[in-house]
Amino acid sequence: MNMKMNVILCLQFLCFFLLSTWFIKASAINLETYESDRIIDLPGQPSSPSVSHFSGYITVNENHGRELFYWFFEAQSEPSKKPLLLWLNGGPGCSSVGYGAVVEIGPLIVNKNGEGLHFNTYSWNQEANLLFVESPVGVGFSYTNTSSDLTILEDNFVAKDAYNFLVNWLQRFPQFKSRDFFISGESYGGHYIPQLAELIFDRNKDGSKYPFINLKGFIVRNPKTDDYYDYKGLLEYAWSHAVISDQQYDKAKQLCDFKQFEWSNECNKAMNEVFQDYLEIDIYNIYAPACLLNSTSSIADDGDSNGPESLTKERNDYRLKRMRIFGGYDPCYSNYAEEYFNRKDVQSSFHADTKRDTNVAWKVCNNSILRTYNFSVFSVLPVYTKLIKGGLKIWIYSGDADGRIPVIGTRYCVEALGLPLKSRWRTWYHDNQVYAP
Repeated sequence: MNMKMNVILCLQFLCFFLLSTWFIKASAINLETYESDRIIDLPGQPSSPSVSHFSGYITVNENHGRELFYWFFEAQSEPSKKPLLLWLNGGPGCSSVGYGAVVEIGPLIVNKNGEGLHFNTYSWNQEANLLFVESPVGVGFSYTNTSSDLTILEDNFVAKDAYNFLVNWLQRFPQFKSRDFFISGESYGGHYIPQLAELIFDRNKDGSKYPFINLKGFIVRNPKTDDYYDYKGLLEYAWSHAVISDQQYDKAKQLCDFKQFEWSNECNKAMNEVFQDYLEIDIYNIYAPACLLNSTSSIADDGDSNGPESLTKERNDYRLKRMRIFGGYDPCYSNYAEEYFNRKDVQSSFHADTKRDTNVAWKVCNNSILRTYNFSVFSVLPVYTKLIKGGLKIWIYSGDADGRIPVIGTRYCVEALGLPLKSRWRTWYHDNQVYAP
């Protein structure tokens, strides 16, 4: 009896020893993997305060050779206790690294002329661990070895790749697997974000096939949400802010049925005139001057030598209808970002050249994605309704200077959800100053 007990104890000890050894080795592999992504010496990075950040590639489809590039910042304090937030910019085709990270919410903001970086005292990594990914494939440093992938990009494709990215990124950084998780972004990210959230929400119900992701909700700014309300709001905003004339407004209102996914030739021509007037100012901030610097990502410089007038010959002018959607205050920041991320020393420190043979010609927006993207989702409002019922928290905020996805359209979208009013419309103060009614 004693011998039998001794054998059992020995077997238990052996199993414990083997499991412990496997766990230690697995932990060491994960540590080695993500530590190899740590950024040690990013050119132009300020020496103080210290920033703990990582960058590299995550495989989302091994057979096709699809790799998405990420940049991750640990929270400034107590990163082990802070939530994880994934940021997605829009476009389609614009970089979350080039906008979200170095222009908007990241701790390092690009300097003018791309000469370096400075610290952002308003960075969101004061409250969260920030993860930026260049999505879809073809944006920024992200790439595919299967060229046909770039011809079939659409919302569901992008959501599945983003989901695979997230699952595989959490394998590389397992310490964040159980962390509260949020998704945020802006403009056409208003499509990416709720659809990724829905995919996570649905797959979380099947633990036998998919890993659980601790999704708590999402945050969207001036989000592309519903074609009818967004374009109705765009037209009304342009007219109410004196960007277009009464005649232009009446003409577009008469000729356009925004409830139709595909516009008529007459509507395209009328809306073309609206967008033409916006070319003189910054549509994303109507009170800011237009950038006069040349940009490789400019709508005006994307290879159409015939000019906007020729666009009305197409039955559905997606190029103007889906004008590049992104954020940012200084209208030239995209130029600064392109100068910075095209530096060879930056790409080397950034691990952007580890899977590429040559220096990458990085653009803040890939307009070929915009031109070929398959727009197939008219509205994500049904997704909102589903996820709200499912208990997720959603925060929508809208700046009132954005003419591309204006606050008017966002208000229409929120009203269409038919939610009960919990608190009244009120003035928003900051440091005793009125910021918004």
